[in-house]
Amino acid sequence: MAETFTTGLPGLDKVLRGIEPGDNIVWQVDSVSDYRILVEPYAEAARRAGRRLIYFRFASHEALIDDDFGAEIHNPDPSLGFESFVAHVHKVITDAGKHVVYVFDCLSDLASNWSADQMLGNFFLLTCPRLFDLETVTYFGIYRNYHASFALNPITETTQFLLDVFRQQEKIYVRPIKVQHRSTQSMNTIHLWEKDTFRPITASAVISDVLASSRWPGLRADIRLGFWRRIFSEAQQADDDARAGRCAPGHEREVFGRLSRMVLSRDEAMLRLVDRYLSLADILEIRDRMVGIGLIGGKTLGMLLARAILKHHQPRLYELLEPHDSFYIGSDVFYTFLIRNGVWWMRQKQRDPETFLEGIEETRSRLLAGRFPDYTMDQFKAMLDYFGESPYIVRSSSLLEDAYGNAFAGKYDSVFCVNQGTREARLQALLDTVRRVYASTMSEKALLYRAARGLLDRDEQMA
Repeated sequence: MAETFTTGLPGLDKVLRGIEPGDNIVWQVDSVSDYRILVEPYAEAARRAGRRLIYFRFASHEALIDDDFGAEIHNPDPSLGFESFVAHVHKVITDAGKHVVYVFDCLSDLASNWSADQMLGNFFLLTCPRLFDLETVTYFGIYRNYHASFALNPITETTQFLLDVFRQQEKIYVRPIKVQHRSTQSMNTIHLWEKDTFRPITASAVISDVLASSRWPGLRADIRLGFWRRIFSEAQQADDDARAGRCAPGHEREVFGRLSRMVLSRDEAMLRLVDRYLSLADILEIRDRMVGIGLIGGKTLGMLLARAILKHHQPRLYELLEPHDSFYIGSDVFYTFLIRNGVWWMRQKQRDPETFLEGIEETRSRLLAGRFPDYTMDQFKAMLDYFGESPYIVRSSSLLEDAYGNAFAGKYDSVFCVNQGTREARLQALLDTVRRVYASTMSEKALLYRAARGLLDRDEQMA
């Protein structure tokens, strides 16, 4: 007998032409309360049918399902980092097996925790296909008009259902935006929820009233600020205000502390040095030369701190140094590269002492042949145009590299690039060089060093 699933709302099931095993359903909402009123009948229907119901509770908003409802509640912690969060969620999913019903807290809190729409999109790219393969049905929520394309595009492309929820004058309206492999008759039609029915709205005045209240971002939505750019825009304002004497020192230090953990380090010992020797202006200078987002890694931070310490204590010697002319490839570019090139799960074998050397040659081959997203390629091209035909070195700078207690000397590659020839040839050389540094994270000598230092289960991103 075929598995049958339901939203708990027969009228909505009819609009969507049924719910099937593997369906991921994403609700775009203005508030968590609008998401919860759809979760409640869905969860109640799962309980009545005797289905296993799992709720991932990780956000700061009110609970979607009460503790005494009977759902199995898991609490992955996004503050532990992307890799640890994904590992926790996927272990639960794998252990639970097929035909489970899932509810996730509002995913927008993940982007807020990680200060990156890009990582929210990466999480969805990893999780949605796994849930589909296990023939589950899952509810996700995201805030409408809240995220940049780095999050929205992967979600829209991967999910089976994407639906808008509007609240206007205490009435609830639902508009299907994507209905994969179903009748498209209902797509983009606004439906009014009335008791057990979802009635299509055809009156233009009502449609206009609903859409006008939705805070549509306008024709420039394609350049909507993501979390990273939004935070840096606020930081730039704080720095400008501080220089003009309009910003309280406490606020400037608060902004600096937040950006330090986003860009420089999460290691408390290193952060103490950062707090003493670097400034908000220093981080903003790094931002102006960053490809992608994320941390700049231990080696880079060590070099920047060394220069700052010398400038503070021995300014005469500091003046003898050549100015550094560096760009920084953020650590999250590495995670995105792994995910988009199908390497993520192969690399996860590194976390297990029993399997950490298995399949490393195949993984290295995929890394050496991988492709970068268009938005990263655009930044690489701009960086290359800046250097012209001057030679440069692409240096490894992983999160663990040159941190307290871990040297990683000689374990990861740094590669000299002569940077000569046509622009196309020079671009290919740059990409090959970055890929080579990425592939060095899967070298036997690097993995054996991590195993010997008890670091296999630590997040290790290459910047």
